[in-house]
Amino acid sequence: MLDPISLGAIGAVLGAVGSGMANEAGKWAWESAGGLVRRIAGREVPAPTTPGQLDDVARLVHERVHGDPQLAQAWAQFARGVRAPGTGSRDRRPTLPSGPHFFTDRRQALRLLDKEASRAFAGRPRRALLHGPEGIGTSTLAVHWGWRQTARFPDGQLYADLRALAPEAVLGTLLRGLGVPDGEIPPAVADRADLFRRCLADRRLLVVLDHARSAAQVQPLLTSAPDVFTVVVTRQPLVGLDALRIPVGPLDRRDAVRLLTDLVGKPALAEARAALPTVLERCAGSPYALRAAASRLAEAQAGARTERDPVQTAAMAERDPVQTAAEDSYGLLSPAAARLYRLAGLRDWPALDASAAARAADIDVTEAARLLDALTDALLLERTDTGRHRYRPAVRAHAERTAAVVDGVAGCSAAVARTVEGYRDLAVGAAKAALPESWRAPSAESPLTFPDRGAAVAALVAEAPNLVQAVEAAEEFRDHDTVVLLCQALWPLQLKAGHHEMLLPALRTGARTADEHFPDTRVAGALHAQLAHTLTELRLWDEAEPEALAAARAERAAGHVRGHASAVEFLGLLRLRQWRFQEAYDCFEEAGGILGGIGPDDEGATDLPRARALLERHRGRALRGLGRREEAAERLDRALRFFRDSGEAYNSARTLTDLAETRLDGGDTDAALPLIDEALAALARENAEYHVARLRVLRERCVTPE
Repeated sequence: MLDPISLGAIGAVLGAVGSGMANEAGKWAWESAGGLVRRIAGREVPAPTTPGQLDDVARLVHERVHGDPQLAQAWAQFARGVRAPGTGSRDRRPTLPSGPHFFTDRRQALRLLDKEASRAFAGRPRRALLHGPEGIGTSTLAVHWGWRQTARFPDGQLYADLRALAPEAVLGTLLRGLGVPDGEIPPAVADRADLFRRCLADRRLLVVLDHARSAAQVQPLLTSAPDVFTVVVTRQPLVGLDALRIPVGPLDRRDAVRLLTDLVGKPALAEARAALPTVLERCAGSPYALRAAASRLAEAQAGARTERDPVQTAAMAERDPVQTAAEDSYGLLSPAAARLYRLAGLRDWPALDASAAARAADIDVTEAARLLDALTDALLLERTDTGRHRYRPAVRAHAERTAAVVDGVAGCSAAVARTVEGYRDLAVGAAKAALPESWRAPSAESPLTFPDRGAAVAALVAEAPNLVQAVEAAEEFRDHDTVVLLCQALWPLQLKAGHHEMLLPALRTGARTADEHFPDTRVAGALHAQLAHTLTELRLWDEAEPEALAAARAERAAGHVRGHASAVEFLGLLRLRQWRFQEAYDCFEEAGGILGGIGPDDEGATDLPRARALLERHRGRALRGLGRREEAAERLDRALRFFRDSGEAYNSARTLTDLAETRLDGGDTDAALPLIDEALAALARENAEYHVARLRVLRERCVTPE
C-alpha cells in the first residue's frame, strides 16, 4: 500500500483534486487542499496552475509533514477523502457507427490496417492515418475495418467525429463513451486528456478519430496505451502526427462499376449503360459521387440528364467530384428543395434542424422537415446521430456558391439574418426560463417559452454549437445588439452545463463587442463577468482576473450597484480558487459594503438578504482557509440560518458541509457528524450525487476511529 505521505502519493492527491473540479464537491476539495497546504507550510502558497508548480507544492508538503506527526496525520486524513475522477464503466462497451451495406476494393489499405493493429508494441503506439480527398471513402473504410475486428478489441470501439468540435468537446464525447459520468469529466482540456489516457491504460480498444483537421486537434486524443489502436481519418496527411500513413485514392473503373451495380442492381445499370461512361468520368472514382449518382441512374431520364458533350465532360472531370456530384443532384431537386439547400448552407451550422432550416428559407417548419429529408435522400445532407443534419464541406461550398448566383447578396443576407434571429429568440427565451429569478437574464423579450427550467437548459445544451456559430455570424453582419444578447443568454448554459471550452470564443467576442459598442454599461459588466467565469472554470486564472476587474469597472460606471457587488464577489471566488484566502475575504468585505448602498426602493433590494447570506458563506470559506475556524463557523452559522428559513435545501447543504469541514479541521468529529447528517437529509430530493458522495466520505471520518 502506498504511503500517503510519500512524495508520489502527495503529488497524486494534489493532481486528483486539481483535475476533479468538474463539480461543486471537487471545487470544495480544492479549497480544502489550499487551506491545508497553507497550514502545513505556515504561509500562503499560491495554487498551482502548471505541472511544475504542482510538483513544487508536493515537495513542500512532503518536506513539512515528515517533520511533524500532527501535520502528517492531517494530510493522511485529507488524502483518504480524495478520489481521482473515475476511469469509466467496464460494463459499457462502446461501438462504431453503422457500417456500409456495400463496400468494395481497398484491399491494400485493409492489409496495412491489419498489419499495424497486430504488430508488436515495442514501445511504439499503434496508430494509422487514413487520408484522402473528401468523398473518397476514408471514413467508410475505417468503420468497415473496425467492424471486422471486434474480436481484436474486446473492450469496445470508440468513435468521435471531429468536425466543428474543439478537443474539449471531443474528449467529453469519448469519456462518456467509456462510461465516465458528466460530473467526473474535468472542464479543462489538459485534465480531460489525462483522464482519457488513464481510462485507456489497460484496455484493448479501437479509437477512430474521424474528420481530423490538424495534428494539434488530434494530439490531446492520443494515447500510448499498448493495447489501443488509434485510426485517424483526414483529408490530408497531418504533418507532425506520428502514425502509419495509409493513402486512400479513387476506385478503379472495375470497382466503381461493381459499387454502382451493388447500389442500383444489374437491370437498372443495364438500362443506363449509355450514360455509364459519362457517369464514371464525372464521379472520378469517388464513392460519394458514385452513391449520389446511383439515385439518378435509377430515374427514367437519367441518361438524358447525364449526357454531356465531350468537351464539357473533360472539363468537369478536372473538378472536385464531390462538388460535381452536388451539382448533378442539385439539378434534379424541386425548386423548393433547391432553395432550402442553398439558403441553409450559407453558414456552417453544426447541427441543422427543421426550425433553423425553415428560418433560412422562410417557410413552414413541417415543409422544411420534408425538404430536409429529400436533401438527405439525395446525399446533399448527412443525418447526425441526434437526427439533425449537416453538410459535407465541399457540398456546402457548392450550396453557398450557388446561392450567391441565384439569390444574390440581399437574399443571402436575409436568409442568414432570419436564421440568427431564430437562434437569438430561442436562446433568450431559454435563458429566461432557465433562470427566471436572475437579474443576469437578457432584457429582451422572446416569443418562445419552455415548460420548465430543465427543458430550457436542455434546449441551450442542444443548440450550443449553433449558438456559437450564430454569434460569429452576427459579428460578421455587425449586428452588435444580437451579439451581446446571444452571449448574455449563454449564462445559464455556463452555470448549469459547463461547455466552457466550446463557449469561450463566443464569450470573447461578446466582451470585445461590449467594450467597443456598449462601454461602461451593464451589458459590458455582464459579459466580462461571464467571460471571467468561464476562464476560471478552465483554470485560466491569470486571464480571468482582468475580466473580473473589467466587469467591476463597467458595473460601477453604469451605476449598477448589484452588478458591481456581484463582480467584486466573483473576484473573491476567483481568489478562493487561487488559494489567496485573505484577498478573497477582503473582496467579500468590499462586496458587502457595496451592497450597503442599495436603498429599500432601489433595484436589487429584494435580493439583498440572499446576497448577504451568500457573502457570509463565502467569508466563512475564506476564514476557514486562513485557519480562523471559530470566526469561520460564526459566519457560516449566519448564512445557514437564512438558507434554512428560506427553504433553500441545496444552499443549506452546501453551508452545512462548510461547517462540518471547519469542525473537522479542528478535530471535533462530534460537532461535525450531526451537520453532515442534516446535509445528507437536505439533499434527499436533490440531484447532487457528487455532493452526497463527498458527505459520505466526511461522515466516514467522523465514525471511523483513526
